[in-house]
Amino acid sequence: MASSLPPRTSYLKKENAGTARREMGLKVAPRRNVLSAINNGEANGGTPSASADGGGGGEAATVVEFSGREDVERLLAEKMKGKNKTDYKGRVEQMSDYIKKLRACIRWYMELEDGYLAEQEKLQGAMDAENIRHSELEAQLSTAIEELKAANLDLTRRCEFLEESLNREKSEKLIAVESYEKEKQERESAENSRDVLTVDLERVTHDAKRFSEQLKMVQDTNKRLQEYNSSLQQYNSNLQADASKSGETISKLQKEKSAMMETMATLRECNNSMSNQLESSRASQQEAIRVKEELRKEVECLRAELKQVRDDRDHSVAQVNNLSIELADCKEQIGKYSKECISMSTKVSALEETCSTQKEQIQTFQKQLTVATEKLKLADVTAIEAMTGYEEQKEKIKYLEERLSHAESQIVEGDELRKKLHNTILELKGNIRVFCRVRPLLRFDGDSNGPEGASISFPTSVESAGRAIDLMNQGQKLSFSYDKVFDHNASQEDVFVEISQLVQSALDGYKVCIFAYGQTGSGKTYTMMGRPGVNQKGLIPRSLEQIFKTSQSLESQGWEYSMQASMLEIYNETIRDLLAPGRSNNFDMTPSKQYTIKHDSHGNTTVSDLTIIDVFGIADVTHLLEKASQSRSVGKTQMNEQSSRSHFVFTLKISGSNETTGQQVQGVLNLIDLAGSERLAKSGSTGDRLKETQSINKSLSALSDVIFAIAKGDDHVPFRNSKLTYLLQPCLGGDSKTLMFVNISPEASSVGETICSLRFASRVNACEIGIPRRQTQARSFDSRLSYG
Repeated sequence: MASSLPPRTSYLKKENAGTARREMGLKVAPRRNVLSAINNGEANGGTPSASADGGGGGEAATVVEFSGREDVERLLAEKMKGKNKTDYKGRVEQMSDYIKKLRACIRWYMELEDGYLAEQEKLQGAMDAENIRHSELEAQLSTAIEELKAANLDLTRRCEFLEESLNREKSEKLIAVESYEKEKQERESAENSRDVLTVDLERVTHDAKRFSEQLKMVQDTNKRLQEYNSSLQQYNSNLQADASKSGETISKLQKEKSAMMETMATLRECNNSMSNQLESSRASQQEAIRVKEELRKEVECLRAELKQVRDDRDHSVAQVNNLSIELADCKEQIGKYSKECISMSTKVSALEETCSTQKEQIQTFQKQLTVATEKLKLADVTAIEAMTGYEEQKEKIKYLEERLSHAESQIVEGDELRKKLHNTILELKGNIRVFCRVRPLLRFDGDSNGPEGASISFPTSVESAGRAIDLMNQGQKLSFSYDKVFDHNASQEDVFVEISQLVQSALDGYKVCIFAYGQTGSGKTYTMMGRPGVNQKGLIPRSLEQIFKTSQSLESQGWEYSMQASMLEIYNETIRDLLAPGRSNNFDMTPSKQYTIKHDSHGNTTVSDLTIIDVFGIADVTHLLEKASQSRSVGKTQMNEQSSRSHFVFTLKISGSNETTGQQVQGVLNLIDLAGSERLAKSGSTGDRLKETQSINKSLSALSDVIFAIAKGDDHVPFRNSKLTYLLQPCLGGDSKTLMFVNISPEASSVGETICSLRFASRVNACEIGIPRRQTQARSFDSRLSYG
């Protein structure tokens, strides 16, 4: 029957309405959670269904209703109804029904926890959104204030600039009057300098003309000399041609030539001197041109100034004439005063126009200042409103933070209650449990039905399905029942699903021990270690994967875990460190160290000088397991070609802390692959193998003695009879969780060893170690399961 769960939205709405602030206990919506008591894990090989009884006909599924903490406490305080102690079937049915109710309670708490987590995420999102909106409002407000300040400052600067402009115009008027007086003096000096410059200009112009004529003469002379030189060269060539005709002509010509050469030298000297004069004339001409250009510019400036001076002079002459007329007409005072009045009125009108213009500008500035003031007031009002909104948002954020803190505390309390309920369920199942696993028939094993007629079968009845095994030996049927039985078709995944709850207990802070027991070749090492491959991994690697995965998921709740691994083997009652540096697979080697087992008052076990390595992931542990498997002691016997000759013990110490809640946990997970038990006569062991077999059987016998002594409540428990039992002492009592896997072989030739193993497992299964299974529900849960 599927579980009927209330929708989460109704619960979240009631939380948003304020229900969470008023109710600090376990309160949910008025609509009750009606959960089916049928175990959903039944399909995966869990506890068998109790829907049918021995009298035939189906028994109606028990329906459990939870409305709050009172129902949970009522369930936990429920006691067993009085029945006959020998009525095991009735007691089993009551226990199954109680376990179903507890599972329904756990599902209810898981739904409640999901609601809290969803509410926490919603509140966190709302708080982040309000923080972002608050930041945006603050940024907009600060930007508006800065803009108003900038506008006010700009208006102030413009007012100051206009006042300075007015003062500057007044000062410029005074400067203009003073400059007029200075101009009169400059005009007189300019007229004097103009006359001097005019004389200098005429002289320079005359010199420039003279230099131009001399340059032209030098150029003509140079041209004539070049023509004469070319004619002399032509004449010389003619003389050389006629030299053969007349010697006298040659001598005469030589004389003439020498004379001409002298003349040419003279001409060359004259030419050089003329060239020098030409260069100097050119330099002088360039200098004269430059001076001329400068003078021309100065003349233009002087002409402009002269024109200005003339205009000013004319203006002054006109003024003088006017003054003369005014002086001449001094008698006509009325006309003079009228002209002055007209002039003054013109000036006054101009000043009035200037003042009116400035008044208009001042009024404009005042209007702008008024608008800016209004904007500033409006900004102040907006700022006050924003601050009010900010305070409201701050109060809302504070309220959301309080609700978030309350939700987190409820999540922590729910997780604590989950751990306690989980531990209660395991205690109800028994602190020591026994699982049986049958190895598949291998190719080289032959037929499972030998001459003795032994065979293995699995009952299919409702009461015994998955929990019992039948063995036929010489026509006699032997029946055995355990907490769980796995047939030869069970996969490694099926086996691990059943023990995963024990692995979770180690992470919750309990001591957990899982060991494989059975004859050699029955599949113990395969069950614990497995083979390479995804679906062939054994219990050890699968358990470690679950631990690392769960610890990583708990980091979001503030948990931090650290883990330390160690691996050892007990060979011939001697402890050997499988992770020690330089360790090899030579099991005959003499140990270099003597390891001592110590227990403290808190139940913690240490082995002196044992190598302990911090592990942070499954890859680290996989590497260590490979190294340990290569170093383990193995040997060949008549019953197994590669038999484990030692007890392999893998220990993982788990330390967890939560800074938010201040919680700390210390858990230990021991995974043990025991050496195979075998009869001396059948194994055919001699020499060292005989000594190994005797040591193995002795330690396994000591383990059974310890378990039976604890079950009977003896004052003395012989833990020290074996290194194995002394090492496992903290795991075999108190609130520790222990699981024994008994592995058996389907071969008919191994029926004797199989019966011995099953009988030993049955005796262990009948033991009550630690907290009795059938008395757990009668205990008071006020101190263990108190909420808040």
